[in-house]
Amino acid sequence: QAQLVESGGGLVQPGGSLRLSCVTSGFVFGGYIMNWYRQAPGKEREFVATVNSVGNRKDYADSVKGRFTISRDNGKNTVYLQMNMLKPEDTAVYYCNGRRGTIALWGQGTQVTVSS
Repeated sequence: QAQLVESGGGLVQPGGSLRLSCVTSGFVFGGYIMNWYRQAPGKEREFVATVNSVGNRKDYADSVKGRFTISRDNGKNTVYLQMNMLKPEDTAVYYCNGRRGTIALWGQGTQVTVSS
């Protein structure tokens, strides 16, 4: 059974940094595009970042470009999201997502709160 477990969220001041991790198991990690999404209270879930299966192609939502970096370690079946220069509007539950064709796998999410 596929599992995706996010960690690394928490409370951080504006301008601070956090590194999210998503450890996966139960599926062939190296065959999946990996993504991060987020959902703020009262809003729809939105795309944050994506990385292809081998890690050499990445893309970001305009709102996080230049501040967030996605990466993956296929040897550890893990995808990361380095978040710098955090803003209050980055406050959300962050979800890890794996996608292959029509298959979409989701983690349970980790809360990120940016507040002074």
